Amino acid sequence: MLGYIAGFFTYETTKSVVVKSWLVGIINRFAQLLIVLYFIGWVFVHEKAYQVRDTGIESAVMTKVKGFGFYNDSLMDVADYVAPQQGASVFCIITKMIITPNQSQGFCGEPDKKFKCTMDEDCTKHLSSNLASGRITGKCLTSVQQCQIEGWCPAENDNQILTPMREVENFTIFIKNSIRFPLFNVTRGNILPSINNKRLTNCLYHPVHDPFCPIFRVGDVLQNAEDLDNIMNKGGEIVVNIAWQCNLDFDVDYCLPSYTFTRLDTSSTKVSQGYNFRFAKYYRLQNKDVRTLHKAFAIRFDIIVSGNAGKFSLIPTIINVVAACTSVGLATVLCDIILLNFLKGAEQYKAKKFEEVSDSAFRTDSKKLYQETRITIKAEEKNSDDSGAFSIGYQL
Repeated sequence: MLGYIAGFFTYETTKSVVVKSWLVGIINRFAQLLIVLYFIGWVFVHEKAYQVRDTGIESAVMTKVKGFGFYNDSLMDVADYVAPQQGASVFCIITKMIITPNQSQGFCGEPDKKFKCTMDEDCTKHLSSNLASGRITGKCLTSVQQCQIEGWCPAENDNQILTPMREVENFTIFIKNSIRFPLFNVTRGNILPSINNKRLTNCLYHPVHDPFCPIFRVGDVLQNAEDLDNIMNKGGEIVVNIAWQCNLDFDVDYCLPSYTFTRLDTSSTKVSQGYNFRFAKYYRLQNKDVRTLHKAFAIRFDIIVSGNAGKFSLIPTIINVVAACTSVGLATVLCDIILLNFLKGAEQYKAKKFEEVSDSAFRTDSKKLYQETRITIKAEEKNSDDSGAFSIGYQL
């Protein structure tokens, strides 16, 4: 216990030892160079650690789709194929629909092949099934070999081969986006001051030739998202990401958006691919509620806005400069590990680097201490060109 207490109440101070070794010297300078290059190249130039950053952007998105198409020999406009109609950041463009007209409440057969039957026992096992058309009653309609349902009749039959509306490729999407970086009170919009009304009606987004036009051709967006035919037939989900990466140390006019397109519903499994939803239009006929059911296969667009703005600030600059200066000392730690464990003169280096001084060393009279100090200084001057430092030379 006394030894632990004595060990706790000790004091350590640094001691400079000069090691004249080409190998250790090269390793030391090379490690220091790597650390300096890391902080200059990555931390300050790439990551811009001298800036204070704002990632909590405030954003608003408005969308508008334009174009005409034909489906089942009928002209389709925006009111027919876009849902919902509010022009929000999430909307769908319908490419294909299964329409079941004149449905009313009653009893009828379920046309799905899974519900074929020859007797009631074939249907009772499906009583717990959850169908979009209605509820299985457990009775078999032997005349049509279908299980009976109670619900909206006639039931929807989605075993149909339909051709999607190919004109969707030529539809255009207008995206209006406004953002604000509250930390810097900077507001920007994706409709740049250089875009006037005439250019806005004629431009079309291109990643190289016109990267800042806010009007996008659907076919171009889908090609970037891959597998055009599949998404037209089964539907899917496309993300349009608007990224604002702004360096506010320069003029705010250089704060510009960039657009990327990604399909999110792709999966390694073939189960439940694509995207579809149902909606109905209701009316009253002969004192009876009647509806037309639509099962729509659609391309869902999600507009996601991300932003990151930075501006020079003294506090993060000082913090990272101090961190850089401190990190240079890691080269010394590396060299100490090499000297203490891997070189031939490790024992000599340990003897010079670590020295214990007990209380008895301080009990000498002042005259003797003065003489010993002068002798020590003269000895060290012979061994080193550096004042107050030991010098060790290795023959490597």
